[in-house]
Parts: sequence; C-alpha cells; structure tokens
Amino acid sequence: MNARRLRIEGRVQGVGYRAWMVREARRLGLAGWVRNRADGSVEAIIAGPEPAVQALLTACRRGPIAARVDRILEDFTDLPEGEGFDQR
Repeated sequence: MNARRLRIEGRVQGVGYRAWMVREARRLGLAGWVRNRADGSVEAIIAGPEPAVQALLTACRRGPIAARVDRILEDFTDLPEGEGFDQR
C-alpha cells in the first residue's frame, strides 16, 4: 500500500468536494480521510494500491462539477490508522 498527503487548492470548499472525494475513494477501495483547512484548501490522506491512488489523484484534479482545482500539493506519508475513508 502507498499513502499520500494531499493539499488541494482552488474553489474546493462549499462545493461538495469532500463528500465527492469520499464517494470516489470508497469506490476505489482506498483508506484515509479528507477535511477542510482554515485557509480554504482541502487536505486528505489517501492510501491503497498504487493504481487506485493514481486514479483518485487524476479524479481530484477535476473534482466535482462546481469545484475549480488550481493546484494539488502531494507528499508521501505514513499509512492512516483504521480502515475505510472518512470525512472529518
């Protein structure tokens, strides 16, 4: 399993980005979480097989219809605790 920490910038709060990401991550069988940050960005930890991680990264660049993703900062990180993918 591979794990990434993402920071997604743009118009990503108030547009259903977190709920959309939860659905996409669960569909791909990924573990982790997603949450809003005080600076207006969205932060997430995603973990799973590399093809599924890459599929979610590709989807995150588009996001839901109302979102506008300007930039995604990505770093490797430790695996999240627990199973499943949650919104915080």
